[in-house]
Amino acid sequence: MNHRHRKVLHAIFAHPVSANIDPKAVEAVFEELGAEVSHNGSGRLAVKLAGHAHAFHNTQHSLSKDEVVAMRHFLTQAGVDPGRDYPL
Repeated sequence: MNHRHRKVLHAIFAHPVSANIDPKAVEAVFEELGAEVSHNGSGRLAVKLAGHAHAFHNTQHSLSKDEVVAMRHFLTQAGVDPGRDYPL
C-alpha cells in the first residue's frame, strides 16, 4: 500500500471524524485492500471485503461524517487495523 492510500486509511480512522475525504481515494483504498468494489444503478457503492459486504452512498463530493463512520465500522469488522497493519 502506498503512502497516499495509507494516509486516506488513517483519515477514515482519525478522531475527530473528518468530513474532507475524497470518495475516489477511499474507493482506491478499498481496492488496494483486496475488496470487490462495484457501482450499482441506485447510486450506491457496493463493497465486499473479507466476507463482509456493505453499500455506501456513491457521491462525487466529500464524504459525510456518517459515511466515514460507517466505513470505519465496516473496515473494523473486516479486520483492518491501520495502526497495526499500515503504519504511517
